[in-house]
Amino acid sequence: MTELDTVEDRTTAAPAGPGEAGEPVGPAGTFVEAPALEDDEPGLFPGDTGVLPFEARRVLALLLQRRYLAAADHPAEWTSLLTHQQVISSRLHDLFVELIVDRDYEIAFKRQVRPDGLSVPVLLKDEPYKRVETLLMLFVRNRFRQEQGAGQAAAYVDTEEMADYALGFLAHDETNLAARRREIDNAVAALARERVLDEVATGRYRILPVVEILLPVDRLRELTHWLRGDSAAPAEHPAPHALPDDDTAASPEETDA
Repeated sequence: MTELDTVEDRTTAAPAGPGEAGEPVGPAGTFVEAPALEDDEPGLFPGDTGVLPFEARRVLALLLQRRYLAAADHPAEWTSLLTHQQVISSRLHDLFVELIVDRDYEIAFKRQVRPDGLSVPVLLKDEPYKRVETLLMLFVRNRFRQEQGAGQAAAYVDTEEMADYALGFLAHDETNLAARRREIDNAVAALARERVLDEVATGRYRILPVVEILLPVDRLRELTHWLRGDSAAPAEHPAPHALPDDDTAASPEETDA
């Protein structure tokens, strides 16, 4: 056989049957498409160039949308947060925002970073609580600590208790009590929207642990002194976004506003 004959034999040979060349074959003899590599997976929406998985993106969006993320309200997202905490924190750092995760209370929230010597856009602004909201925050914060000290698993407060407390700080010559009561009801509703209070029955609320973070011990002392020294102080007070100093409780004199 000549070299030419050998070449012709190779080029005119019958094509390999299904499976003979190593290709995967389906049950009916058809070829099965090889699975796509991870890098070839389609995005979550047209034109998507993001790299985070859906679960991590959802947590990141919730953190940007809300004041805080609590495990009690979003258990699945809390698990995803702990799984992807490092990369989520990195994405927030790109925006000059810091991720704070309190594993004791199982609450996560964000805080604006203001680096020294750098001019950065401020995305998060402390929206102040109004005066009545501040009064109620002090009241429910003290109730929360009292119930904790008594070994209770949860702390509760009624609308009428909060109203009586706030009305006690009105000027003695106040006559428009209906307007003041509306102001108090609006303040209660605001704290419920902020998830400081959770309404469990009509007019009855469970005090959520986030109140410990919104009013850490040092801020509690400051506002208590303001309350005792000058009940006509400025009408608004900033809502802190800081962790409590430590587990050291303020003395009864400082917490019983």
